[in-house]
Amino acid sequence: MSAPPIQPIQPPAQQPAVPNTKSRDLGDILQEFGQHCRLMQDELGKVIIGQSDVIRQIFAAVFTRGHILLEGVPGLAKTLMVSTIAQILDIDFKRIQFTPDLMPSDITGTTVLDEDDNGKRNFRFVKGPVFTNILLADEINRTPPKTQAALLQAMQEREVTVGQTTYQLPDPFFTIATQNPIEQEGTYPLPEAQLDRFMFNIKIDYPSLNEEERILSATTRGEKAELRKILSGKLIVNLQKLVGKVAVSQYIIQYAARLVRATRPKDESSPKFVQELVDWGAGPRAGQFLIHGGKALAAMDGRFSVSIDDIRSCAVPVLRHRISTNFQSQAEGMTNVDIINRLVKEVSTPPIEKFEPAAQ
Repeated sequence: MSAPPIQPIQPPAQQPAVPNTKSRDLGDILQEFGQHCRLMQDELGKVIIGQSDVIRQIFAAVFTRGHILLEGVPGLAKTLMVSTIAQILDIDFKRIQFTPDLMPSDITGTTVLDEDDNGKRNFRFVKGPVFTNILLADEINRTPPKTQAALLQAMQEREVTVGQTTYQLPDPFFTIATQNPIEQEGTYPLPEAQLDRFMFNIKIDYPSLNEEERILSATTRGEKAELRKILSGKLIVNLQKLVGKVAVSQYIIQYAARLVRATRPKDESSPKFVQELVDWGAGPRAGQFLIHGGKALAAMDGRFSVSIDDIRSCAVPVLRHRISTNFQSQAEGMTNVDIINRLVKEVSTPPIEKFEPAAQ
């Protein structure tokens, strides 16, 4: 199995340089990939304390061209985490603060009428902040659905249509949106069609006692960490191609399909508790994202193929926003995450076909 050549950015002198040879096997390239991930984690650790699982899931989405919805109460450094990731990547970064008066043209751009020195007038398109590599949609649930929908085409087709002209977005392109779940008044929940565009719905929880003490110590000294840029846009694209070449067996595909179909209450394979507690479940896109996420986790660990544990690790962030629970589940105190965790335990793995030797 071949993989695209990777031209790494040379790290500073204190870090060992990655050998750059013209002919390398996939194992060497995966080892190099793992080193890049460790360097990124080290740089993020200078600013973000803890949240290792969240950071790992964000990396997995970035390396599979996925979009991310970060959810957490105010003050958990959601915006800081995204802006810090942008700092260690040598690519363009734009931030949009979503407000109730934000218009779609404030995101995509607008056409203006220019007049030159000769008095001739021409229309010119002024690109909006969506024309970037990493777009931070901060507090996306504070803007009306009309403005939220301005991101749909950009997230799915990676292009923007204004008038009769379609403009391609830069490659790579990621949308990382944040929202605060405790805000109720003046917010507009994302419609299911847009939620489904996000590969992961990642919940950021409170830090542990030790982590919070370290946060207080580090953030009250008035010192600013110096961050290094680890990856370029071209290298990220090559790494995305590498992740796409990670092997996925039919056994893994069958398990991912079983897990997704088990979330649908009207499917004959769904458990009884799903039929009682769930209104509707995940679609085929969830299975695609389970496979993509599994590929990224395997590549980040230096493995050649996806395992069952990789799929299970992606189950909660992939399925959390694709399952709608009913009133009975709320009455019983069962959340989406509780249902997913129970499914992961109860959905059996496919039977392994036995090898039958050829007759002599």
